[in-house]
Amino acid sequence: MNAVVNINENEITDVISRQSSAAKDANVFTDIYREDTSIVVWQRDVSNELNTAINHFLKNHSKKTAILAVTPESTSKVLCDTFGESNMMTALSDDITLLVDMFCCLFDLECAGLRLTVLDRAMCPRFHVDRIPCRLVTTYQGIATEWLNHNVIDRSKLGAGNEGKSDEESGLFKSVEDINRLSEGDVALLKGENWDDTQGAGLVHRSPAVTTGECRLLLTLDFISD
Repeated sequence: MNAVVNINENEITDVISRQSSAAKDANVFTDIYREDTSIVVWQRDVSNELNTAINHFLKNHSKKTAILAVTPESTSKVLCDTFGESNMMTALSDDITLLVDMFCCLFDLECAGLRLTVLDRAMCPRFHVDRIPCRLVTTYQGIATEWLNHNVIDRSKLGAGNEGKSDEESGLFKSVEDINRLSEGDVALLKGENWDDTQGAGLVHRSPAVTTGECRLLLTLDFISD
């Protein structure tokens, strides 16, 4: 005889499940539209030409931060106007232009908010979620962004819930082995809390600690609010 199980609909909870998606092909970016995916990573290697341009940029703009509004068509000129024209920077400018074009095409945007900055310390040192739809991040040089899988997090420990304790001590996650890190050159899309149905499931991430004497070159692309 089959047992009859009575289910109280008020006791049913919606279990949020999120995962990551990664590949060495930029076409992986379309996975960001999957409901169960909170981070998508294009795992790429930085070419020698791009590396040379990055080193040139860091040598000449070691304290520079630029926050710009760009379109795929204007990016190259805006970067030139901001940082000066240099054949040594062409590969970096071309790469940023490509990423702006991909970002705008993927989300049907006319323009994007671009931030290019050199960091000698963690910009956002605590694990957190962003209240935005989605952000593109890539670390051209240096240690890259850290993030946590959704299923290892006690989200009540975010923000004031940490009670003044460090991320490692607050109970936000169980072990430092739970911390994932992007690689130098990776390009990632990070879903925020303002993605359509992502409330309570935006990617939890933080900036990594930077060793004294080292630096990071970080690019982020964001939606621009109307």
